[in-house]
Amino acid sequence: MKALAALVLTALAMLAIPARAGAHPLGNFTINHHHAITVHPARIDLVSVIDLAEIPTLQEQPARQTDYAGRECDTVRSSLGVTVNGTRTAVALRSASVEFPSGEAGLATTRLTCLLSAPTDLSTAATIDVRDTYRPNRVGWHEMTAIGDGIALIDPPVPSTSSSNELRVYPDDLLANPLDVRTVSLRVEPGAGAASGIAAPQGGSTLIGAATRAFTGLVGQQDLTPLVGVLAVLLSLLLGASHAALPGHGKTVIAAYLAGRDGTARDAVVVGATVTLTHTLGVLLIGLVISASSALAGESLLRVLGIASGVLVTAIGAFLLRSALQRQPVAIGHGHGHGHGHGHGHGHGHRVGRGGLIGMGVAGGLVPSPSALVVLLGAIALGRTWFGVLLVLGYGLGMATTLTTVGLLLVRLRDRLAAVERFRDRFTALPVITAGLVLVVGLGLTARALFE
Repeated sequence: MKALAALVLTALAMLAIPARAGAHPLGNFTINHHHAITVHPARIDLVSVIDLAEIPTLQEQPARQTDYAGRECDTVRSSLGVTVNGTRTAVALRSASVEFPSGEAGLATTRLTCLLSAPTDLSTAATIDVRDTYRPNRVGWHEMTAIGDGIALIDPPVPSTSSSNELRVYPDDLLANPLDVRTVSLRVEPGAGAASGIAAPQGGSTLIGAATRAFTGLVGQQDLTPLVGVLAVLLSLLLGASHAALPGHGKTVIAAYLAGRDGTARDAVVVGATVTLTHTLGVLLIGLVISASSALAGESLLRVLGIASGVLVTAIGAFLLRSALQRQPVAIGHGHGHGHGHGHGHGHGHRVGRGGLIGMGVAGGLVPSPSALVVLLGAIALGRTWFGVLLVLGYGLGMATTLTTVGLLLVRLRDRLAAVERFRDRFTALPVITAGLVLVVGLGLTARALFE
């Protein structure tokens, strides 16, 4: 009992820890940008900060590269376009530095700081345009700020202070609409600078985010005690279940599939087991691929898997709809003129095929959780591969528990409604309705993966 109490107290204490700088707004695959612009009468200074999250740092290994800061800052310099009244101004690199702050699961991150300057003459009113084209295809937070020193900025479109403390603490309240500022146009004139009226959002925290940070923090601890190990496994189950409870993880599709095809509790368990196996194998394989290749962008791979998952659900939905439409006249004819009182008079011939069950399970677990992937990579880096695999398995079991529970509840609800005489005849249309729902959701998942 004392050990259990200590375990609970440790979990609560870690969940109470506020948001830390190590948390990245769009995931552990991101490369994030911050450009602080200071306009002087005779020059434009820029402080460019590039924050590589855990997985890009693991892939690129910047700490092992000679003169990484100088070479990469020169790339940043050449990727910044600064124009004054439409004329491009040469940008010079003044200094470069790099740090490797500790991130999640014991993995390092990369913080590159480049001090840049562009000479110009701003003795009269002018328009300054700054464009950032550094690694344009990588997902990440993109932020710009601007102030004037001896120069007045006229209605600047960006704030004077950073909402992320220059990529140190990301505000959780902007996760649904993260900053993506890659260009800015500033109207300036000689005079005293004034602060922008745009307020920088404040940071926040979420329970799931706090639990994820506690989870990855446990994995990254140097001393792996039994208490820490048990707590990490329990948190992996909790986070997996929470992950599946969020929108977009197949609950609606799987539940509709089981309900519309006369699925049973056993079918729901088969789907849950397939989700666990698919998610676990997916994390292991992607972790292997990412570790072996520095050129592969992790978010691109997740996007491909998202498209594959959506296409698979769409194909299953189309097949179900075609089958349901073919059987519908038979079901209607069978549903009337009989005196039998069983509650499944409309379900004959609609049993779920094993291939369809496995297909739905694969679709539900095909896109792995980035958090689970980071935990696996962190455990490998610390020489605890077995522990990482165990936690990934726990994460998948947590997902499967949520998805299976939703399926079981809907199957139970369907059976109870079918047993009620006034609802029985209405179930003839259920296969068509649920098949259409699966098809629509599949198309939506595919479109989101293609265009997000």
